[in-house]
Amino acid sequence: MTFTADDVQARIRERPFLPIRFVTTTGQTYDIYHPDLVLVGRRFLIIGTPSTENPSQFDQTTRLPLLHVSEMRDLPPVSSPLKNGPPSQ
Repeated sequence: MTFTADDVQARIRERPFLPIRFVTTTGQTYDIYHPDLVLVGRRFLIIGTPSTENPSQFDQTTRLPLLHVSEMRDLPPVSSPLKNGPPSQ
């Protein structure tokens, strides 16, 4: 399946926001626990890696071509409403 910018943007804007995993055509994954960490462009996604000080702000970014997004998987909701990072193991 090919995803468009509109598909991704609609999923990121859903409320309440549910964490999502982007899977690429190479099998690489990007887990998103805060909607502010994804910037949607017409051909690319800019995905932020959360900072340790504030998980809704990024330390670095990855540019992911939409052409290579093969799946958008829902992840389990984060247990604490104040927590923005991945669930603790």
